[in-house]
Amino acid sequence: MNFIDLAKKRYSVRNYESILVEKEKLNTILEAGRIAPSAANYEPNHFLIVNKEDGFKKLSLSADTHGGSLAIIICADKNRAWVRPYDNHSMVDIDATIATDHMMMCAESLGLQTCWITYFNPEILRESFNIPANLIPVNILVIGYSADKTALSKDRHSETRKAISEIVTYDSF
Repeated sequence: MNFIDLAKKRYSVRNYESILVEKEKLNTILEAGRIAPSAANYEPNHFLIVNKEDGFKKLSLSADTHGGSLAIIICADKNRAWVRPYDNHSMVDIDATIATDHMMMCAESLGLQTCWITYFNPEILRESFNIPANLIPVNILVIGYSADKTALSKDRHSETRKAISEIVTYDSF
């Protein structure tokens, strides 16, 4: 399947079967995150795996995981992220999100479904998992097998997304 077809097929799943994600698939997903580009190649990302019941109990204090059997808390080291010198803008969130996207699309290519979560309480998450102060929890990626057997149409984007003409400008505004 080419990338555009894969990207059009993917959607956020919020109802998962209680099937565990295979270790080989998890390792492939983690490799996709590991090789994701980062600003100035500083590689600030760190992935915290949640795949046991006690971990999901702690995670549920901060976020809704929709019944997934695997979650990856994508953190980034604020001390390792590249900072743009012109305005001191840190790339910490961007680097973590690029890795999240790589893992999300890799999971889809492996026949898994995902839900990218940014709606969580970072302080509760930090306390629950003893996340060190230098690591910023940026995203949570829930991964598993969808319990919904009717996938969204990959053709839905022509109706639900803006047209290219609305989002692209050539040469100057």
